[in-house]
This record gives sequence, C-alpha cells and structure tokens, in this order.
Amino acid sequence: MGIIWGLILGALAGFIASNIMKEKSGTVKNIILGLLGGVVGGVVFRIVGFAATGLIGSLIVSVVGACICIWAGRKLF
Repeated sequence: MGIIWGLILGALAGFIASNIMKEKSGTVKNIILGLLGGVVGGVVFRIVGFAATGLIGSLIVSVVGACICIWAGRKLF
C-alpha cells in the first residue's frame, strides 16, 4: 500500500506544481516530477532546518521540490 500512496501523492504533487509553474505535462511526468520533488524538497527542507510530518507536510515538501525541479529544468533546457 505504501507504494500506491507514494505514487498518488507524487502525482498530486506534480499536478499542483505544474499548475503553479504553468507547465503542461502528462500524468506520468507529474508522477515522476512529484517523486523527484519529494527527494529534492526533503533535502532542501533539511538544509534549511525544517521538518515535515504527515500527509499534508509530505505534500507541501513534494510540491516545493517539484517547483524547484521545474525551475531548474527551465534554466538548463
């Protein structure tokens, strides 16, 4: 069940981040973006000194990380 919830949370985070950043992407890209965003957001939040707990906290961290990934992707490509 943990993998399924992770994919759902990743898809939701990727969808929210792509709407915030005005990026058009499909479901698979949203899932990948959300999962990658969770990792990036977790690292950034740890460096800053914040910790997120629970479903809402994980979603916020993933959305922030996904926005960072979209921004970095735009700068690189």
